[in-house]
Amino acid sequence: MAQLFFRYGAMNSGKSIEILKVAHNYEEQNKRVILMTSAVDDRAGVGMIASRIGLERTAIPIAHETNLYDVIKTTDPKAACVLIDEAQFLQKHHIFEAARVVDELHIPVMAFGLKNDFRNELFEGSKYLLLYADKIEEMKTICWFCAKKAIMNLRIHDGKPVYEGEQVLIGGNESYYPVCRHHYFHPPLDRIDQDEE
Repeated sequence: MAQLFFRYGAMNSGKSIEILKVAHNYEEQNKRVILMTSAVDDRAGVGMIASRIGLERTAIPIAHETNLYDVIKTTDPKAACVLIDEAQFLQKHHIFEAARVVDELHIPVMAFGLKNDFRNELFEGSKYLLLYADKIEEMKTICWFCAKKAIMNLRIHDGKPVYEGEQVLIGGNESYYPVCRHHYFHPPLDRIDQDEE
């Protein structure tokens, strides 16, 4: 039975490598998958799913005006699975369309992304996935500064933590650290300066 899955985690929790692994496992069994990713994240290029360990694949980019249901029905209505990376950047209508894919086309949809932004506010895509997903799973990683579980994303600029500003600023380890709650509020500034050098 097809379901809508949301797998979330802090930065560096292995979301992109997991999506590539899931795609490989399906394809190794000769099952077709549709790979999609938000067009907002252009670090490796629009329409690319790229892991920090160097693996990457092309994917269908999801822009604001994209209708997921229509794209999937046109691309491959008999696909075994739809895999979506950077799902936090999706809009409410995208999540409803993904749910239609599950309910009407009977194709499982697995969405991967961040839950909360650097201000600890939910992203729109994450909010509606948390509300509408059949299954929700946390992908864990450890804090940049200690061995506790990272549950937040700390934005860094010029060696200093940033707690206000635009929600979306595309970046990797140069801009964001996965952190525990304690180090979100009390980051060791000497370690930030040292890590950026």
